[in-house]
Amino acid sequence: MNAPDPKLPVVTPDLPRAEAFTHAAAAVARLEAIYAAATGFLRERFATSLREGRPAARFRAFYPELRLTTTSYAQVDSRLSYGHVAGPGTWSTTITRPDLFRNYLTEQIGLLIRNHGVPVQVGPSTTPIPIHFAAAADAALPVPQEGVLDWPLRDVFDVPDLSTTNDDIVNGTRLTNPDGSRPLAPFTAQRVDYSLARLEHYTATRPEHFQNHVLFTNYQFYVEEFEAYARRALGDPAAGYAAFVGPGNHAIAAPDAVLPQPAKLPQMPAYHLTRPDGQGITLVNIGVGPSNAMTATDHIAVLRPHAWLMVGHCAGLRNSQSLGDFVLAHAYLREDHVLDDDLPVWVPIPALAEIQIALQEAVAEVTGLQGYDLKRIMRTGTVATIDNRNWELRDQSGPVQRLSQSRAIALDMESATIAANGFRFRVPYGTLLCVSDKPLHGELKLPGMATEFYRTQVSRHLLIGIRAMERLRDMPLDRIHSRKLRSFEETAFL
Repeated sequence: MNAPDPKLPVVTPDLPRAEAFTHAAAAVARLEAIYAAATGFLRERFATSLREGRPAARFRAFYPELRLTTTSYAQVDSRLSYGHVAGPGTWSTTITRPDLFRNYLTEQIGLLIRNHGVPVQVGPSTTPIPIHFAAAADAALPVPQEGVLDWPLRDVFDVPDLSTTNDDIVNGTRLTNPDGSRPLAPFTAQRVDYSLARLEHYTATRPEHFQNHVLFTNYQFYVEEFEAYARRALGDPAAGYAAFVGPGNHAIAAPDAVLPQPAKLPQMPAYHLTRPDGQGITLVNIGVGPSNAMTATDHIAVLRPHAWLMVGHCAGLRNSQSLGDFVLAHAYLREDHVLDDDLPVWVPIPALAEIQIALQEAVAEVTGLQGYDLKRIMRTGTVATIDNRNWELRDQSGPVQRLSQSRAIALDMESATIAANGFRFRVPYGTLLCVSDKPLHGELKLPGMATEFYRTQVSRHLLIGIRAMERLRDMPLDRIHSRKLRSFEETAFL
């Protein structure tokens, strides 16, 4: 928290006091009212300060807070992995962008009220809202960099506090809040705001366009096929999709509409085939490497998607594989190293049955192959993820021996990272890769060799990912969000 200048009076908005609610919709409405009043106050004071110069006061407003107190050990339905707390006590969380998370909050709060039979408390928290996040909703009100103004910004407004913006809740290293209550949600408001800002920076699309089912890929070819599929889907009213959104937040609602292209693509462009209920599909081209994979999933996780899948290219490690074959990961060899401090490599990353079944059934649907015949084009096994793109140039005795001992059948630079972060953030995950080269057997990814593969396989591979997501969309949430992903001391919110 930014300490206020003792010489300046602190001016705060008049916000509603904490109040109990027994209906989720009313509780969310109050969260929205508090957040709108707080951020509106900050934006108004900031705009005035830009026009008139340094004010003679410090301005501060606070995030809304949601709080639950129970006094009973009564058991709830243990089949559900979320929506309840373990026993008596007080749980709390700060909330940001309740307008963006309205459906999510309504569902989560409704489960708490129904499962425990007690109201929730909604009121202002003691966590200030940084001006950068409050101003994010107004594109005409950019926050200047430090040194641009002739007065120190942090003397008058709160700025992001990275000392308290971290993943200690989802990493299991923080079991209580500073006030003694326990975390109700996996992310604090400031952690969510930080990721919402980074998402727009990296993908060039606003958070509200992201859908609940996310595909990751590591090649631009998939983006082109995704747009082609989206245009066909927009021409089919029965498909239920409303729009296709690309970088720059450009959107089309008709299959033959022109989609403007930004002059420069962002680091990880995102494309969204949207539905009014948010149950559409987002595709993010994360490029090559575990660092991008971690960055993308670190920030998309705050949106609480229902599933994310990796659909990209890989090196086939077995002589029995052919270019274009599919690999369904059921285990991961993690040598990406980007998550070692957050999720040690000794932590197993289990395959999730619902995801595996959806992917296998989608492969069967798209290829027309069933049962034993699927083995012609798909293998299930361990996928190795490494952080060295030119691993083939190293002394083969080391890497190849480890790959053989692990029984790995494919290698890439992203899949284990995405799966591990899905495990860490409690987001259901899966991997279906396509063999694009076989370096151990002399089939390298060189110009010309892969042209036919790209033309014939990318479209089919992407369609499999889409069909798998559509199958998952039709499943009840309590089936998709597995208890495998929940820890001993878990938050009530999904």
